[in-house]
Amino acid sequence: MAFDIESPGILADEIRLPMSRNLFKPSGLITREERECRNRHKSYIVWLTGLSGSGKSTIARELEKALFARNYQVMVLDGDIIRFGLNSDLGFSFEDRQENIRRIGEAAKLLMEAGIITICAFISPYSSDRDRIRSIVKCGDFIETFVDCSLAECERRDPKGLYKKARAGLIKNFTGIDDPFEMPVRPEILLNTDKQTIEESVGRILKYLEGEKYFESPALVQKRN
Repeated sequence: MAFDIESPGILADEIRLPMSRNLFKPSGLITREERECRNRHKSYIVWLTGLSGSGKSTIARELEKALFARNYQVMVLDGDIIRFGLNSDLGFSFEDRQENIRRIGEAAKLLMEAGIITICAFISPYSSDRDRIRSIVKCGDFIETFVDCSLAECERRDPKGLYKKARAGLIKNFTGIDDPFEMPVRPEILLNTDKQTIEESVGRILKYLEGEKYFESPALVQKRN
């Protein structure tokens, strides 16, 4: 059974993965900048973090729809999709949750490098997990978006019935109940879905992207510089 629970977090320098000494990092013949110019838009990662039931997945889907309507190349990654596919071999132990977020970050980076705007919707409750992903991309490529919603409201919504199971002791280490959520200190975007509608939340993200010139054509930027 797949639950929307992610990594309890671990510092990046604590991660130790086996690696062959015969590996080397290749570089492609087509750059990310060339892909962005062909797509006529920049690529980046919009990372939605918040409690289960806060509205992350719904906002991600509506944001994807809005960007697609602008003829942008865009893709959503969320917990259930990843758990059923890429990370179907992982359970919910400390180590597996850590690996779940690590893989997601790497997958998001690959999609971004391919010129795709990548929207990620994951609880990702620990700041060290989110900081690690930020550290593997260039400055400005990781747009942390805190989907803030009170625990009481998330429990009231409980779209998957997970809070009810957690309260009954059927799910252990559930974020917000018996496992903490570390709120972002300085997220690029702050949403409050206790008060904002989905449309207002998506509008705030679009306003930020426009204000920070993420919608500028890379070709025009190169010409100006």
